[in-house]
Amino acid sequence: MANGFSLSFRRVVARGYSEKLSCLLAMCLGLLLSQGCALLQRPPDIAAPVETPTQPAPAQPTVKKSPAVPAKLPQTGLASWYGAQHQGKQTASGTIYDQGELTAAHPSLPFGSKIKVTNLANGKSVEVEITDRGPFAENRIIDLSQAAAKALDMIDSGTATVRLEMPSGQ
Repeated sequence: MANGFSLSFRRVVARGYSEKLSCLLAMCLGLLLSQGCALLQRPPDIAAPVETPTQPAPAQPTVKKSPAVPAKLPQTGLASWYGAQHQGKQTASGTIYDQGELTAAHPSLPFGSKIKVTNLANGKSVEVEITDRGPFAENRIIDLSQAAAKALDMIDSGTATVRLEMPSGQ
């Protein structure tokens, strides 16, 4: 009888163990699935771009603002010139550089300003329009276009001592 009792006890325990194992397995599976769902992240809500009516593009690029305090004229110092390496590139004012035009780069004079530049070595003068910022070389007060440098007869030397002043009509 002990043998029969032992055998039926084992069946009950095995059956209970089997049910507990199934229950435990189901619980683990449920936890894994719920954990997996918790790890999934919803993508952030991104608002669709709002289409605005397009305006026609301006003929000229937007002009950047000049410094608040322009240089005082007359001004005397070293001038240099820039040419082909900048041809066709956009200047700080938004215009396209043309080495054949009478233009210049100055650190602070307002864009569009017209100034008279005089080469103090030979007395030659030219009126230029400020369209860019510079020069970025030490001890220079203005960078001239190639055409302006030719007018001042300073192409070969590359630099010249000049005087900057308002044109006589202004």
